[in-house]
Amino acid sequence: MAPVAVPDVEDGIEYWNTQPANLDGVLGGFGSGSLPRIESLGSRLFLLNLFPELSTVPSAFKPLNSTSSSHRIRALDVGAGIGRVTADTLLHLVDDVVLLEPVDGFVQEALSRAQDSATGTSTVDRPAWNGLADKSKSVTILQGTLQEFDPLNPHRAKFLDRVGYQPPRPQDDIGIGFDVIWCQWCLGHLSDDDLVAFLRRCQAALRVTKKGRSLIVVKENVCSDLNGSPDTVFDEQDSSLTRSDLAWKKIFHDAGLKLAREQVQKGLPEGLYAVKMYALR
Repeated sequence: MAPVAVPDVEDGIEYWNTQPANLDGVLGGFGSGSLPRIESLGSRLFLLNLFPELSTVPSAFKPLNSTSSSHRIRALDVGAGIGRVTADTLLHLVDDVVLLEPVDGFVQEALSRAQDSATGTSTVDRPAWNGLADKSKSVTILQGTLQEFDPLNPHRAKFLDRVGYQPPRPQDDIGIGFDVIWCQWCLGHLSDDDLVAFLRRCQAALRVTKKGRSLIVVKENVCSDLNGSPDTVFDEQDSSLTRSDLAWKKIFHDAGLKLAREQVQKGLPEGLYAVKMYALR
């Protein structure tokens, strides 16, 4: 694979600071069409196939002998933007989400949406996030970069707020790990070395008591392989890499991760990169 430019985190943040903190801004102008709904539905179905006990209604996914979890199901949403994946995918299935985003305008919008959801002041354009008003679920909002973030030791990230459910001892959540770590449309801003290191930290943060079920989901744009070999495409505008399928799988191998499931997201507009979901442990 020919050498390519390396993403610069500050250049990436500078670019995203110029984009509006709304669905169109984080989805490249596709926020008002069918893409958000189709994409989030694909994510939920992908996760339910791997974690069927997360189904909240009787369905083909939910095991007949399903029992309540002995602990609250926790998810980490990294590079979370304005909280779209947290709101439209994760809060429908898990109890508690930790949201990490480096761009100030985006993370402040996520914080505002979460707080409005908790106080019942959401609007049609900014719908309420599930479970925050009745405090059955929670969202913890952190600001920081993936390059510096350690899910088990999140002290380098700036804590902004925890909205919704409040545990008796919030500090006990630190270091207990996650059942789901969701990485979507953000890992292109990490160099290969930084990405391998980050994924290793994520693997270490999978909940020990649920190692067989806990998982990392990577959902990213995928370019074509080059003559059967890994390839990458560098975007100078936002200082990011688009990796091919084999490039992603080399990263996963180097990080010591095993691929549990892979699937192409269906139903997205033509003319875009293919989007692929990888479940890893």
